[in-house]
Amino acid sequence: MDVNAAVAAAAAIAGVLTGVIAMLAFRWSERDQKRPTRTSLHTDPVLPPGVDTVLSVLRSSAVVLDEADAVVKASSAAYALGLVRGGKLAVEPMLQMARDTRRDGEIRQVELDLPRRGTGRGEALAVSARVAPLGSRLVLLLVEDLTEARRIEAVRRDFVANVSHELKTPVGALSLLSEAVMDASDDPEAVERFAGRMQIEATRLTNLVQELIDLSRVQNDDPLEDAEPVRVDELVAEAIDRCRHQAGTKQITMAAGGTADLSIWGNRGQLAAALGNLVENAVNYSPARTRVGIAARRVTGPGGDLIEIAVTDQGIGISDKDKERIFERFYRVDPARSRQTGGTGLGLAIVKHVAASHAGEVTVWSSEGQGSTFTLRLPEAGAARDRVTEHTMPGLDEEDETEQHDGTTTVSSPYEPLPAPEVLP
Repeated sequence: MDVNAAVAAAAAIAGVLTGVIAMLAFRWSERDQKRPTRTSLHTDPVLPPGVDTVLSVLRSSAVVLDEADAVVKASSAAYALGLVRGGKLAVEPMLQMARDTRRDGEIRQVELDLPRRGTGRGEALAVSARVAPLGSRLVLLLVEDLTEARRIEAVRRDFVANVSHELKTPVGALSLLSEAVMDASDDPEAVERFAGRMQIEATRLTNLVQELIDLSRVQNDDPLEDAEPVRVDELVAEAIDRCRHQAGTKQITMAAGGTADLSIWGNRGQLAAALGNLVENAVNYSPARTRVGIAARRVTGPGGDLIEIAVTDQGIGISDKDKERIFERFYRVDPARSRQTGGTGLGLAIVKHVAASHAGEVTVWSSEGQGSTFTLRLPEAGAARDRVTEHTMPGLDEEDETEQHDGTTTVSSPYEPLPAPEVLP
């Protein structure tokens, strides 16, 4: 009897102990689940309400740091700039700014040059960093990329400096020549000579101002706002008429040829100016009694058919080192010849901008002493726009259209036709 009682008591005690241990284990498990882990510190929403939404719409790169300098939130732009690596802010000056702001609560801003990731050419990113406290323990870092803005500002400064220099030359010449005219008032022959020089300088100044206006217009305007179907043979005829006098003076033969009935969709004035500049350059830089050819043809491109207009001359040619820079503003291959011809160094820059704004390009092949070929490649007008051209442009009757379906008829022109030149690499 006593033995059974002892066994029952021991079993009861064991049951109570088991229940107590189970209850303690359950409580301990609950406390472990509620305790924050290292992972939960980065995944739980610790930002103040609404901040996450605001940061997602900012254009600046955003980084939020906690009291341990760990990254709580970072935008994709911050990773792209290389600001955050391995969950840490990788730019030491910015990290020090964040620590100072966390200590005293003051907003700080600084401009820095950061090495560009993935390049070994010493290029740098110009950024503006601003640090501000966010709540009681977080710090917000906003970084703005200023690289493009600085590049544009540098281009603007160079452009202003170049314009000032280019304007100074003819203006100074006019001032000196006017003094010379006053001093030679008793010598009619000298007055006539100086007056002729003044007229030349005034013409150069007028051309420079006009080309500056044209360059500004093609850079700022959208040519497709006033786009229309433009026939290539009409552009070629205008370019030839524009240079007829200069070519006649030098006994240069101008010839037009290529595929007939081609149209480009774009701004007629800008396209005429671009092709006119190419033809004018070809005439100005060609020796006397040579030949300048303009030829157009259709080629197939990855995005659809393109129209190529090639301008070929037998001039002095362009060296390899100059070919890389001839489309820069105010750059001249031969400054002495440019002074003689009245060149401003803006013509090819205008051609480049017109081609780019019409979703095309301009390329050059040249060999010193053998001449040059400048080629404009522009998208052809679509089928629907071609139909608009047929109804709106005079001079296209049904008989002419039928005869030109093969697309190989030579353009009717008073000038001797010239086969389309090969596009050389």
